[in-house]
Amino acid sequence: MNVMKLFSLENKVAVVTGGAGKYGACIAEGLAEAGAKVVIASRNLDNCREKAQEFKSAGLDAVAGRVDIADENSLIQLRETIKKEHGGTDILINNAVARPGGDDMSDTEMWAKAMRINAVGLYTCTRVFAEEMEDRNAGNIVNISSMYGMVAQYPPMYEGTGLAPSKTGIYAFHKAGMINFTRFLAATYAPANIRVNCISPGGFHGKEGTHSEKFLENYNRRVPLGRMAYEDDIKGAVVYLASEASAYVTGHNLVVDGGYTIW
Repeated sequence: MNVMKLFSLENKVAVVTGGAGKYGACIAEGLAEAGAKVVIASRNLDNCREKAQEFKSAGLDAVAGRVDIADENSLIQLRETIKKEHGGTDILINNAVARPGGDDMSDTEMWAKAMRINAVGLYTCTRVFAEEMEDRNAGNIVNISSMYGMVAQYPPMYEGTGLAPSKTGIYAFHKAGMINFTRFLAATYAPANIRVNCISPGGFHGKEGTHSEKFLENYNRRVPLGRMAYEDDIKGAVVYLASEASAYVTGHNLVVDGGYTIW
């Protein structure tokens, strides 16, 4: 097959949870640019509709869907709606994440709240959509983890920024678990022809960025390639793992961090 066709997602239906946010919108746009019909899903349906309309205006195929991954019935409803209206889900991007504020290690309620989304929600969302994929003996799941699922924070990066590193480790805990859960899922679903992979990005700048000049200076000095990731860096990785270009890849954690974790 022509290599460009290997990367094509034409006639595929992709669901992106947390799809209206900064990270999710970038991922959804990349999938749509590769030819997929993308369902932008989150709890805020208005935001999803706004983002879907933006993509449609650019000639991309996108629709909005409401979902709460902490609610199994909500997940089932989204799956069944997609099946009825679009034929089913070919690609699931597990991108939704809860990042509760606070740095009190004794705040067990904060941990429980994050677990409900980042652990139980991840499991439930994957199971619900994988059930349909198993029925069709085909599917592709990509989990969005982080380099902080592989390495610890680097406190000197916060010097002079007015910011402080996390004291709870909630994000690192969940993202590390996601990486190995990906391997478990890959082994479990391989007989049903469902591939499961993971992406671990480093710092994300996006189009405009949300970081102070001092933080960027500290961060960029720490990264071999000297910068944070831009949208195209993330798009390429997601499309690769979601397409037939990676047909012989499963259980893999693709690190997209500019070399941050090699030191």
